[in-house]
Amino acid sequence: MPNEETLYSVHDRIATITLHRPDKLNAWTAVMEKEVRAAMHQAEEDENVRVIVLTGAGRGFCAGADMSLLESVTKKGPGDLHQDHPLRNTVGDERANVPLDFQKRYSYFPSIPKPVIAAVNGPAVGLGFILTLYCDLRFASDAARFGTAFAKRGLIAEYGLAWLLPRLIGPANAFDMLFSARLVDGSEALRMGLVNQVFPAEKFLYEVYAYAKELADNVSPRSLRVIKQQTYNAMFQTLSEAFDASEQEMIQSLQCADFKEGVAHFLEKRAPVFTGK
Repeated sequence: MPNEETLYSVHDRIATITLHRPDKLNAWTAVMEKEVRAAMHQAEEDENVRVIVLTGAGRGFCAGADMSLLESVTKKGPGDLHQDHPLRNTVGDERANVPLDFQKRYSYFPSIPKPVIAAVNGPAVGLGFILTLYCDLRFASDAARFGTAFAKRGLIAEYGLAWLLPRLIGPANAFDMLFSARLVDGSEALRMGLVNQVFPAEKFLYEVYAYAKELADNVSPRSLRVIKQQTYNAMFQTLSEAFDASEQEMIQSLQCADFKEGVAHFLEKRAPVFTGK
């Protein structure tokens, strides 16, 4: 069945998931949530995909939850939030060998074993802002704007935002964005450490895909998978635990085909041919 509110494509081993309600600045709906989750898992399972890019159609990345969702809650109350309602913070995926922290609704991106890049082409506000934070990397157009919005709607730091945002930009910057709910442009987001890079709008996607292609072509998929898991797991570990885990991973890496290829292509001065094994 074709998607209703997202687009999905694969090119050069890069899967692109595009939020596709451009007339609504890609405001988030229950349909969009299901389609994005399905697309993420499709990309995860596709051996031809090595990197995932999440972006928005038109002028915006995602303007947050569709106002019709918020309006329905004000009229009917929170008791009307059914299990699959996108404003209800329930478990999103029950997956073996995945920590519960990365099974919650909207927090499952870290469990996807491939790099997930947010290509923020325009406003990313509220729930749309949270989506970018659960991505591994964030690249912004100079037309991008970031904002929490929640305090101006009588709401709170939703979906783990109070845990995640201070870890990315520090408590003071996090309080500023959460308290004021003001919009932050790309250059300020870069200074905060909220985004990795900012590119001019006219060449934004070219630069994003150039970076993604570098990962897809020249980096071991196995290394990416293990490093991503190590980094997120380390958020809940002591230094000693992270150190011990890295030693075990190193032993396994030295026995893998990608390690042998990594040495061989360097010595032979040629492009790598990694298999992810």
